[in-house]
Amino acid sequence: MSTTTEAPAAPALAVADPAPLGLAAFALTTFLLSAINAGWAKNTTGGDWWGYAIGYGGLVQLLAGMWEFRNKNVFGATAFSTYGGFWIGVGLWLHFIAPTAASTDLVAINRDLGWILLAFAIFNTYMLIWASQVNMAVFLVFLTLELTEIFLFLGNFATKKPALPPFLATPDTTLIQIGGIIGVVTALVAWYTSAALVIGGMKGRHVLPVGKPLFDL
Repeated sequence: MSTTTEAPAAPALAVADPAPLGLAAFALTTFLLSAINAGWAKNTTGGDWWGYAIGYGGLVQLLAGMWEFRNKNVFGATAFSTYGGFWIGVGLWLHFIAPTAASTDLVAINRDLGWILLAFAIFNTYMLIWASQVNMAVFLVFLTLELTEIFLFLGNFATKKPALPPFLATPDTTLIQIGGIIGVVTALVAWYTSAALVIGGMKGRHVLPVGKPLFDL
């Protein structure tokens, strides 16, 4: 009888924290669209964010969410997967639905977007509450995002078709611009949080402050 014992199996490799990647993907796409909403990207096609909504804010953020499942981080998995799906969904809606409706009913397009943003604002509300259990930086990401979504869905719901030519329906530009400016702030906060988590992961300690949780349930 052989007395040779089997070598123990090598432990599974740990998955690096995917949160910095998910936050960076969210931040960049949010920044590109918010700059348009704020009225800052005047000399552009206005469609520069679309590819990144699918590829970076969408797919990459969705992958970050899947890796958060591997890390047993239910908050990060839910947040990144949902907003990855948000960007993919908005990108597909813009590509397939909006162009068809644009020739017939511009008001309906903005109302569509209003309902989409309202639905995600509802989701974001309870994620904002639970973000208070993570840290101040993550809480501020969800707080600024909540304000962005509120101003944008209100602005899109306020769309009316003018009674005089050229009969071009436009949303409430003031609300949209305010939402765009807050959206830029949201992106900057998300980028900061991403940067803090990147250097923290590299050094194994906090380097850039992210703050403590607001309270503990």
